[in-house]
Amino acid sequence: MCWLTRGLCWLPLFLWTWSSCSFLVSYLVSVLRHDVDVIFPYISDTAAKPPESCIFGLMTVVSAFAVTCLEKSDQEATEKRIATIYARYKYVDKLNEGTIVVHPQLNSTAFWLGMISCLGMCIVATFQEFAVNVVHLIGAGLFFISGVLYVILQSYISYKAHPLGSSRRVCWTRAGIASLATLAFFPTVVCACLIKQDAIHVDPKDKDYPLHMASAACEWIVTFSFIFFFLTFIDDFKLFTLRVVSECGDGPSAYAPVSRQQQENPSAVHL
Repeated sequence: MCWLTRGLCWLPLFLWTWSSCSFLVSYLVSVLRHDVDVIFPYISDTAAKPPESCIFGLMTVVSAFAVTCLEKSDQEATEKRIATIYARYKYVDKLNEGTIVVHPQLNSTAFWLGMISCLGMCIVATFQEFAVNVVHLIGAGLFFISGVLYVILQSYISYKAHPLGSSRRVCWTRAGIASLATLAFFPTVVCACLIKQDAIHVDPKDKDYPLHMASAACEWIVTFSFIFFFLTFIDDFKLFTLRVVSECGDGPSAYAPVSRQQQENPSAVHL
């Protein structure tokens, strides 16, 4: 397991593990409490009632911060930005040094789409489906639409950056996951809009049962497509680290000196 200490490869692995547990734990708790049906309930339904709603909310917010987190301390005049989406953004930005392999605007667009998707994730976790339904649906729309666009753009960026970035195998894997998420997104939305009865427990004899099954199953596919997509970042994140550089004052001499370790590690990306 020594490869876990290389670069930031632990970050997407932690995100994959924690995010999977976020959805599976709330699902298991809700099933054991008979709050949802065993076969393909909506993810939101598994977090509609306490205590599973509390568990889902806490774990999902942690997942959102693992995906993208910005912290700033004005007192110490230091800035820390370390999370999966930002680390990916800085990695692609580093590849562009010397030669433009990926248009910077494309990289920035992917970064902000990821940020919006994480915002939607936090909204979904905070505003439960049966408490504030309109806000919950807005958050779900931000999460799924921005998330699908993010994985599509990242797949294209991987293709453009090859061979400087990911291997051809990883590029094809990301393209496959992005295609699966895109194809599953449309049945999720269309079938959900056609359902006339909005209920947690659905009888197989109901007319809307096939639509419910199709929509809920595709929702799970889209969600876990996002999670497994981040897992493909492991090989990339082995190649670099992020370091924080503190600045004090306004003059040129205020910049912190570069340490010997930083000089010996040219792959480090400074913030």
